[in-house]
Amino acid sequence: MKFLHLADLHFGKSIHGVSLLENGDQPVWVQRFLDLAMDLAPDAVVIAGDVYDRAAPSGDAVALLDRFITGLADLDIPVLMVPGNHDSGQRMSFASRLLAKQQVHIASVLTKELTHVTLTDQDGPVTFWLMPYVFPALVAQRLGDDSIRDYDTAVRRLLAAQKLDFSQRNVLVAHQNVVVNGQESVRGGSESMVGGVGQVDYHAFDGFDYVALGHIHAAYPVGRDTVRYAGSPMCYHFNELNQPQKGPILVELGAKGSTPGMKTQIIQPLHPMREVKGAYAELRESELHNETRGEYVRVVLTDRRPSPHIYKFFQEMYGNRDGRLMELLSEYRPFEPVSGPAQGIEDKTVEELFLGFYRERRDGMEPDGPERALLRFAADQVRRMNRDEDKLEWERQSAALLKFALGQEDEE
Repeated sequence: MKFLHLADLHFGKSIHGVSLLENGDQPVWVQRFLDLAMDLAPDAVVIAGDVYDRAAPSGDAVALLDRFITGLADLDIPVLMVPGNHDSGQRMSFASRLLAKQQVHIASVLTKELTHVTLTDQDGPVTFWLMPYVFPALVAQRLGDDSIRDYDTAVRRLLAAQKLDFSQRNVLVAHQNVVVNGQESVRGGSESMVGGVGQVDYHAFDGFDYVALGHIHAAYPVGRDTVRYAGSPMCYHFNELNQPQKGPILVELGAKGSTPGMKTQIIQPLHPMREVKGAYAELRESELHNETRGEYVRVVLTDRRPSPHIYKFFQEMYGNRDGRLMELLSEYRPFEPVSGPAQGIEDKTVEELFLGFYRERRDGMEPDGPERALLRFAADQVRRMNRDEDKLEWERQSAALLKFALGQEDEE
């Protein structure tokens, strides 16, 4: 039996103010997935939670899920789905009985007996157990067991209450933070409610032939190859660029006891994400010669702070290529660290203070010859003021200097 395992669709998600639904990313992904499903003809599609990006999804997000599910139903492919921590189980339970008649099975709310669906192939039955996102208090209520205090115990006791026959093939679909000996292996960058919260050890799933996980946006196995996160369908954060090739996992279950086959099916995003980092002049030159179109780009400057004219340059350049400048950041630090105790303002010369101000207002640029002479002149005037010499002349020259500096800024 073969099925496609996917998770964390987050329909309706926005990144840096760009709606992935309105900008076409998620609708295009849905169509590409449906094309893939038509080619592969899987026996089922498994969706391990976080279908929506928020518990109260927009009408457009609901319509996209409807298009997705309807497309799979038209292909006569059963759908097995659980809600994640971003989803509202109550909302997803709408028309669940009617949908089940169309082979769309949604475990919308947690019950003492988990929703389970059995499909059969030439090697016999495979039972899919659907476990919505659970937390200890909810499991304690469903099982009538007030001693349940943590996530790991909650999951273990919930599974122990099921009529599992491990002599047959069983697949669990779950949306939890699964770890190995308390250690999280990989993070995707855009998850919520992780980082030590709700940990479940992978041994809680011993006996299952495959565990289809959602919640973490990176794709990787946990503890053993058959306990696995599918990851998000596309990058939802620039920190996820270490895994740019994303897609559902095609799982092939053979006879009981055989090793399942698992292979990621890459689906190219409409707008790939990319980060560029370096000095402004170098980035400007390299990006002008890079004619790649349709990207979401983060620019990180290393030699200066961002400014409106720099932002405008990158924004217009990527916009003209059907892309977007998503972020403009800087790692620039205007002053090099000094050895020994920190150097305070009172320890700096007047020239050093003026030079630091110049660099800050000029995005890290160094002054040229005439500008350095002007800075020395300004420093001399400050020292003259401190000696109480000719204050009226100092004020007149300082006013002229300020007028010149403001004029220089207006020219940027």
